[in-house]
Amino acid sequence: MQESVIIIMGPTGSGKSNFVNKLIDIKEDKAACGLKSHTQSIREFHISTSNGVYVFVDTPRFDDTYRSDREVLRMIANWLEEKYRGNVKPSGIIYTHRITDNRMSGSVCKNLDMFSKICGDKSAERVRLVTTMWDRVKDQSLSSSRVAQLEGNFWRPLIDLGARHRKFHNTQQSAWEIISDVVGKSEATLLQEELVDAERRLNETTAGRGLYTQSQRLLQEQKDTIKRLGEEAKVQQDPKLAKELEVEYKRIEAQLQKTWEEVDKLKLPFLRRLTLFFSKKTKAHTIEINTEAMRNAFI
Repeated sequence: MQESVIIIMGPTGSGKSNFVNKLIDIKEDKAACGLKSHTQSIREFHISTSNGVYVFVDTPRFDDTYRSDREVLRMIANWLEEKYRGNVKPSGIIYTHRITDNRMSGSVCKNLDMFSKICGDKSAERVRLVTTMWDRVKDQSLSSSRVAQLEGNFWRPLIDLGARHRKFHNTQQSAWEIISDVVGKSEATLLQEELVDAERRLNETTAGRGLYTQSQRLLQEQKDTIKRLGEEAKVQQDPKLAKELEVEYKRIEAQLQKTWEEVDKLKLPFLRRLTLFFSKKTKAHTIEINTEAMRNAFI
């Protein structure tokens, strides 16, 4: 019997694992409710129903508590590449987002951007943008306004290509209704085509290059923060505050070094970039998400 493979993605705390747990009828792990990332590896759940066999794939998030973004991308890429070489393509892709969020944080923007670069335009019709936490909503008019902002602005590039928004009401019935709505003709993701058909290395893919750009931006932000902390420490006459600034300075400096290493590993030599210009092309293309305009925007 043919399997329907459904990939579930989303930022930390967006209710992604809870959505999977409702599908397979198990209680949510309490760890999934905290601030730390819960899913640290790719988990597959095979469910047989009267309508066929479903494979739900719970993926790790970017901004993971324990792994770098490069490691998370490598993990997702390895899984997608292995499946595609076995002629397995997603029948649907779920992306979760908390309706209770009142702004587009840096983490949410990064996850949405990477999600778009992994999927590509050909997979967009198989995407469902799922808002969660509706059982915690107190102001329905405010939440409706957020939906309008998401659909009309932040998610517009995906929706224009065929993606659809659905509400998850934290029940098993609601979860399965979303699955029934999304399942359709299997379609390879952009990342799968790039890795297999175009024979690109991970850091040469659209997602890999996007991660490099994000790391460069983070690097500059960290450098600016270190400079500001250093200037503040010089003018402070308060020993206690100066000590706190020194501790923060060292913390940011350690992050800076880690980001330098990530950027260096993702960097492409000029000759390799030139070779890629003439290499095989993919059928799918990236979906451009303007994360700069979204960062910290209120909704």
